[in-house]
Amino acid sequence: MDSESFRICGKTVIDYIADYMDNIRDRPVLSTVKPGYLYEMVPPEAPVKGEDWRTVMADVENVIMPGVTHWNSPQFHAFFPTGNSYPAIIGDMLCNGIGSIGFSWITSPACTELEVQVMNWFGKILDLPKQFLNESEGPGGGVLQGSASEATFVCLLAAKDRTTKRIKALEPNMTDGEIKAKLVAYTSDQSNSSVEKAGLLGSMPMRMLKADNSGRMTGTILAEAMAEDIAKGLIPCYVVATLGTTGTCAFDCLEELGPICNANNIWLHVDAAYAGAAFVLPEYRYLMAGVQYADSFDVNLHKWLLVNFDCSALWVKNATHLVNAFNVDRVYLKHNYQSQDPQVPDYRHWQIPLGRRFRSLKMWFVLRLYGVEGLQAHIKKQIHLADMFGKLVKQDPRFEVVTVTMGLVCFRLKGDNAWTKNLYERLMASGQIYLVTATVQSRLVIRFVVCSRLTEEVDVHFAWNEIRAQADRVDGEREVTPASICNGLTGTWPKDKDCELTAATNIVVKSLTQG
Repeated sequence: MDSESFRICGKTVIDYIADYMDNIRDRPVLSTVKPGYLYEMVPPEAPVKGEDWRTVMADVENVIMPGVTHWNSPQFHAFFPTGNSYPAIIGDMLCNGIGSIGFSWITSPACTELEVQVMNWFGKILDLPKQFLNESEGPGGGVLQGSASEATFVCLLAAKDRTTKRIKALEPNMTDGEIKAKLVAYTSDQSNSSVEKAGLLGSMPMRMLKADNSGRMTGTILAEAMAEDIAKGLIPCYVVATLGTTGTCAFDCLEELGPICNANNIWLHVDAAYAGAAFVLPEYRYLMAGVQYADSFDVNLHKWLLVNFDCSALWVKNATHLVNAFNVDRVYLKHNYQSQDPQVPDYRHWQIPLGRRFRSLKMWFVLRLYGVEGLQAHIKKQIHLADMFGKLVKQDPRFEVVTVTMGLVCFRLKGDNAWTKNLYERLMASGQIYLVTATVQSRLVIRFVVCSRLTEEVDVHFAWNEIRAQADRVDGEREVTPASICNGLTGTWPKDKDCELTAATNIVVKSLTQG
C-alpha cells in the first residue's frame, strides 16, 4: 500500500467507523455466533499474494462484525464502561502513525515529556496530593500503564523489593529468599480479580479479607488480619484498597487503612480504576478522603473518561522504588540525559516491558477537545441516567434495588436467588441488552451500568422495558400458593373452601390458565 492508497483506504475506514458509531443501535449488542464460527470463514493459511484492501474491508463487515460484542452500544450495561471518543481515536491514529517506542527520554523526548505533562494535568484535575505529581519537588510522579491490572502488579513488585531491602537491613542474616517467603498482601474480597492475580504473578499470598456489610474493607478488618499473620511470623507488605469495587462500587476506608499501613511500612495502593473518574467532580472527592496516606493511586482513563483502551494513569509518591525494582541497565540503553529527575524520566524503569506506546497523545487530545467541563458533563450525565434507572426499578414492587452508586445500579427480583437467576438467563437468551451478575451478602444481583457515551434516556427506558418483559415471563413460572389466590384462606384449594378471586393478578391468571 502506497501513500495514495493509504489516503483512500484511510478515509474509507474513518467513514466506516463514523457510520458504525452512528448506527450502532441497529446492531445486536451481543453476538449470536457459536464458538469456532470464524475458523470456517478465514482460510487456515495466510495468502501467498497480497490482496486488495477493499476485499479486506468487505471482510470486516462479513467476517468480523458478526462475532463482535458491541461494547460501545447503548444497550451494553455489563462490567464497566470502555472509553471511546473521536478525539481518542485520532490520538491513537497519530500514535500508530508516528510509531515511536518511548522507553527513555532520548528515544522520543516528546513522548516522555507529553506524558509527564498530561499526568500533571490529570492529577490536578482530580485534586491529588502534590507529592504524586512529577512537577513536585519530591520523587513522586505519574506514568501511563496499560491497565489497572498492570498498575497493581507493578506496585506489588515495587513493594516486595522495598520491603525485602528494609528487612534485610534489620535482619542481615536473613536471605532475600527467606524474607520474600514471609511476605503477605491484603485486599478486600470485593476487589477486582486482577488484584488476586497480581499476588499469584508476584509470588505473594494475597489475603482476600471479608468486607463489612457495606462491601468495604475497614481498618479493623485489616488490623485483625495483620495481627494474625505477624503472630505466625509473616511480614505484611502490600495492601490494595479499592475505591469503587467491581460488584457494588463500594469504597474502602482509606482514612482507617492509611495510618495502619504508614505505621507498619506497608505499601498502600489505591485501585480507583472506575470510580476515580468521578473525582473530576469536586462533590465526589470526599470518597477519596485519606488518599494522602497512599503510596500509589490508579485511575483508568479508558473506562469512564472517553479515552480508548489502553490508558491507565498511575501515580506514585516515590518513583525511586519503581526504578530500584525494575532498573536493568545495558550499555545500549544509556544516554547523556539520564537523570533521577521525575521531570525527565526514563519510563522503562516504571513498568514491566521495555517498549511503550505514545499513549499520552490520545489522552492529550481528549483533555484538550473536551476540556475539564466536558469531562465533568459526561460523568454527570451518566450518573443521572443511572439514578433514573434506579427510580424505575424502585417503582416496580417485584424488584428491590440493592445499591445505586455512580453509574452502577444493582437490583434483583424479590425472593429466592433462583428468580433473579431465571430473569438474568432470560435476558441473556433474549440478547437485547447485556448485563452481568454479582453477589451481595449471598444475594444474587444484576448489575446495570451506564457504559456507552452514546447512552440516552430512551436507551434506559429500552433496557427497563426489556427487563420488565422478561420479569413477566419469570412471574409465569412462580409457584402460586392457595393462600395467595384465595384471599388468604388456607386449606386444600379449591376443594375445602369456597372462595372468590377478588384481586386476581397476572400471576394468578397465568397459573389458572396453565392448569
